[in-house]
Amino acid sequence: MNILGLDIRRKSARNANDVLESRASIENPTIPVSAENFLAFFGVQSANLPHVTIDRALGVPAVWAAVAFLSRTLAALPRHAYRDTKDGAKRVGGRLETVVNAAPNDEIGSFAFWQWFWQQVFTGGRGLAYIERTPQGIDSLWPMDPAKTTIKRVGVKVTYEYAGKAYDAADVIDVPFMRRSCGLRHYGPIAQASKAIQLAIAMNDYGSNFFAGGGVPPLALEGPLPAGAEAIKRAQADIKRSVDAAKNANEPVFPIPAGYKLTPVGIDPAKGQMVEARRFQVEEIARTYQLPTVFLQDLTHGTMANTEQQNLMLVQHLIGQWAKALEDEINLKFFGRSSGNRYVSHVLDGLLRGDFASRMEGLAKAVQNALMTPNEARALENRPSMPHGDELFLQGATAPLGTATYGQQNKVGAPANDNNQSDQNGEAEAA
Repeated sequence: MNILGLDIRRKSARNANDVLESRASIENPTIPVSAENFLAFFGVQSANLPHVTIDRALGVPAVWAAVAFLSRTLAALPRHAYRDTKDGAKRVGGRLETVVNAAPNDEIGSFAFWQWFWQQVFTGGRGLAYIERTPQGIDSLWPMDPAKTTIKRVGVKVTYEYAGKAYDAADVIDVPFMRRSCGLRHYGPIAQASKAIQLAIAMNDYGSNFFAGGGVPPLALEGPLPAGAEAIKRAQADIKRSVDAAKNANEPVFPIPAGYKLTPVGIDPAKGQMVEARRFQVEEIARTYQLPTVFLQDLTHGTMANTEQQNLMLVQHLIGQWAKALEDEINLKFFGRSSGNRYVSHVLDGLLRGDFASRMEGLAKAVQNALMTPNEARALENRPSMPHGDELFLQGATAPLGTATYGQQNKVGAPANDNNQSDQNGEAEAA
């Protein structure tokens, strides 16, 4: 019987066997934290698992960190419009550059807009934006709430119904986390990882309730309880009064009637591998987003070497891929399949803005090897151009084989004779 948080029960052989059986399973160190019945260790059965919504999932620190980190990183990437010419790619200015890199519309800046866009991708699983066009071309981008948008296919035509209007697919930027087989619906990371998130929520709730109660677990009162509901209530009230009095007085000991004892209900968090389980859930959530754990502030397995490699993996295998997904969608919807010579591209080098030493080293190598002019490198740092800075430079020690360098002729044979003929004649006359 459970009264006011205390489980009051009579002793029985069946209860004793249940307790022994439960403790034997809980204390078995061979049970991994990934076992299917691991939630039962925390008193959470499959029938009453916490329901996972986007807001509830964001209450898990690892999910919050993953979504915030990825959305901010992708939003902070510079993106520009380019036009191919016979002299190479040239930046495009005007309204197109403003929409792509400065401000998608009159109400929100570029970073805030794209941060919101990627947050939708990494929570519900889809980011949507409407393209406003004028006779002069692309004018603005406007956010569309994916939860309020219905996607339909009629024949071969796809439309997006939002706020009572239907929009053609050609006018909507659409980046899903992963498409379903029908090509219209999508998989969302939070929905697909709901079991792992449920476990994290259950452990969060268990830990908060445990410590909010002063570290006192639920207790069961065992002993010769009186018969009748009223007598049991009086006994329960006496015990509760003793526990509250000891807690308020900060006393570690409180009296209970003779012949009775209080037995903790549940398990010790240490025996339930709670710390290990919570750390494992960080790894599980990181796998959901293919995100190196170091970016979720988990350095359990981190070293100086592999942490740096995880930084490279982030750009190569995650940020670069999502940037490509958005580039393809923008180029298709802005310019069509026959886009000609115009395109939008992210500048992944923008991730080095906080690493001054690496950025300067890269720019120096580019200038020294004739990949960039000094003024081009200075422009990337928002520095003014300098006279004679538009020339390409190459180190003089670099030359094709067989080419004269430093005034010397590379000839096969004996070394050149450096004796002066006049000196030789003078020496002969003196002799």
